[in-house]
Amino acid sequence: MSPTVLVTASKLHPAGVELLQQHGARIRYLTRADAATEVEEILASEPVDAVISRTVALSGDAIRACPTLKAISKHGVGVSNIDVTAASERGIPVYVTPGANAASVAELTIGLMIAAARRVPAMDRALRAGRWERMQDGRQLDGLTLGLVGYGQVGQRVARVALALGMRVIAFDPAYTGDSPVPGVERAASLDMLLPQAEVLSLHVPLNAHTRGLLGEAQLARLPAGAILVNTARGEVVDENALVAALRRGHLHSAGLDTMAVEPLPADSALLALDSVVLTPHVGGSTPSALALMATGAAANVLAVLAGQPPDPSRCVNPQVLARR
Repeated sequence: MSPTVLVTASKLHPAGVELLQQHGARIRYLTRADAATEVEEILASEPVDAVISRTVALSGDAIRACPTLKAISKHGVGVSNIDVTAASERGIPVYVTPGANAASVAELTIGLMIAAARRVPAMDRALRAGRWERMQDGRQLDGLTLGLVGYGQVGQRVARVALALGMRVIAFDPAYTGDSPVPGVERAASLDMLLPQAEVLSLHVPLNAHTRGLLGEAQLARLPAGAILVNTARGEVVDENALVAALRRGHLHSAGLDTMAVEPLPADSALLALDSVVLTPHVGGSTPSALALMATGAAANVLAVLAGQPPDPSRCVNPQVLARR
């Protein structure tokens, strides 16, 4: 019997669709955007074998409602929208697609870094409004110290580009041990040691109990005056009220944010009123190339589980369940 794969979105990149169809899978999509309730309705009423999770929440109730569910794969790496505990209780492995969007996220990180440092959007807006404002308060990145919080594949790619720009690069990641895979990158033993040196701080950590609210008022105050913050990780890693306050009083030069605590960004968000903030709508990994790699990676993950040939355990975020299978 053909397996049914639920994609928690209205579409999937054609490369992933083709792979699933080659293996005879029936693909079920959502009909309503950002509808967690529809996910629960489908899983409670249909024999779904696997879920490819995109941005819509995959709740514990939804997971528990589907007795046929055997595998979950994130379309990406951040699993904060998946109730992994509920999946583990059911013995269902949850996989990710590490590295699939690393190049795209790293490139946007560098773009936001430059745009925030030189206040590119503010100058663009002024020109379009008929004002010739030659701002001369932009920061040159050459010679500045970049602090990386998180040193996985995205952080390493950012480090290579930053070094080429003439920056000093220091990385902090308690989960990463051993020598740096990027020559020239220094390591900080703690976040407290990193912050006072980071004239530019770039975040590349998943959202979990340890990283939620990682940068609050006290941490932002430890950054050098005139520092730049770039966040292409998760918005909840930063206390946005503290960030707005630090920008308003001039302690921070600027910020480049691809992720916010509440998405879509509310129309009354204080971030929108700050010319020192560059905003993009959580699109770091949303290039056609990255979407194709994430779609095929997620499809390959669930197909392997359904075929009784689980993929590399390093892709599984709850590997303890593999021992039960």
